[in-house]
Amino acid sequence: MNMPQDFSELISGKTKDFLSSGKHNMFVGGKWIEAAGGDSFDVVNPANEEVIASVPAARESDVDGAVQAARKALEEGEWARMRPATRQRLMLKLADLIERDAQILAEIESLDNGKSVEMARAVDVALAIEFFRFMAGCATKVEGLTLDVSVPFAPLETEFFAYTRREPVGVVAAVVPWNFPLLIAVWKLAPALAAGCTVVLKPAEQTPLSALYLGRLIQEADFPDGVVNVVTGDGTVGEPLVRHPGINKISFTGSTEVGRLVGKAAMDNMSRVTLELGGKSPMIVLDDYDPSAAAQGAAQAIFFNQGQVCCAGSRLYVHEKQFDRVVGELASIADSLKIGHGFEPGMQLGPLVSREQLDRVCGYIDLGREQGAEVLSGGGRVDRSGYFVKPTVFATSNDSMKIVQEEIFGPVIVAMPYSDLDDIAKQANDTPYGLGASIWSNNLSRVQRLIPKIKAGTVWVNCHNMLDCAVPFGGYKLSGFGRDMGRMSMDAYLESKSVFMMI
Repeated sequence: MNMPQDFSELISGKTKDFLSSGKHNMFVGGKWIEAAGGDSFDVVNPANEEVIASVPAARESDVDGAVQAARKALEEGEWARMRPATRQRLMLKLADLIERDAQILAEIESLDNGKSVEMARAVDVALAIEFFRFMAGCATKVEGLTLDVSVPFAPLETEFFAYTRREPVGVVAAVVPWNFPLLIAVWKLAPALAAGCTVVLKPAEQTPLSALYLGRLIQEADFPDGVVNVVTGDGTVGEPLVRHPGINKISFTGSTEVGRLVGKAAMDNMSRVTLELGGKSPMIVLDDYDPSAAAQGAAQAIFFNQGQVCCAGSRLYVHEKQFDRVVGELASIADSLKIGHGFEPGMQLGPLVSREQLDRVCGYIDLGREQGAEVLSGGGRVDRSGYFVKPTVFATSNDSMKIVQEEIFGPVIVAMPYSDLDDIAKQANDTPYGLGASIWSNNLSRVQRLIPKIKAGTVWVNCHNMLDCAVPFGGYKLSGFGRDMGRMSMDAYLESKSVFMMI
């Protein structure tokens, strides 16, 4: 393990033990295995650009083996006969193990992704624990309906009885992004397991370590072999997984570009599919809202997790009366943020996840300058090792710019003034995306009239990026379809069967 002296001593012994094995294996059929070809790839710490681990580079044959293991567990093993209350107990046990190892998982996420350890524990790990417990309760609450039927063409003396039952959809391909590796894996695993499905989990190649550690906890919790399988690799692994004929349901979180391909692959096999994709979420600040509070809210909405959030508040619309003050205070906040590695006390902004992401975000910053947007804060890479970008605030009145229309996925916000509340919903909706939005006002009458006009899966009021296990999350338009979280998320992992009897 390669760590610079400035924070290697801050890593707990158990996390060091996990990393010290150097090369990790995949979890398939209850066993830890190498890739069929013996190939592997390095995992890099984005805070210092140094290798921290090596994981298997799976091939198509590895994917096939994982799908077969999941299929066997679904149809032949103990899992196939397990009662809902037993699934519930296993899920609660797993939640307890995640809670026990919360610090280890938070440190792994920080080393792998770049985010703050403190934030990873308070948000990523805490929500993962709560969602497993929430969905464990749903395992015993799968319900069907009894139906009184008429059958108008049958003789009156003939009696009928009908009911519906819900059954697990089957083998699930869960494809997870790199921005919240553990949490989004749990968003997919928990409802799938509660429904009685089995899973092949494919973490992002940039951040595979928390999924592999989670595999250890799944094994420790005594889940039957093959119920959850973890395969590691890049898109050359994801592609054969989502088009595999043995997959019944795909749950994908990632870019809209890749989501389109996943959706097409799902249609080829008629696999059920949930897609949570990109976003370009607007923040709308009405003229009655406190400017300082609006600036603080905007900073949280865009700089949380380095802006690597699908629903980040990356477009800021402020009434022209308040525009200069709100944007000026936002730029001051951006300039004051403490940039550092995830173990550094008081760190407020970490590195981006990879060099590829660094180049992408810096490319958009350069493009914004070229197209005439005013840079009020930041505007480039931080001069140090690691993939750090300065928190950047643009101002413009031209909402056709690419920095306004396209997802940047970094700590970059574009502020724009408006004058007419009747037109702001149209401006806010003027992108291909519709994942999230927020409205900032103390006049709830105006807020309530505005909410139905906003085409987004979530509308926050006087906050942004707030999540709860009970509240569904997903998007409109090119932000995807289907929902994660909430009881509604379980519907995507269940099929409905009608039973019709003549008695």
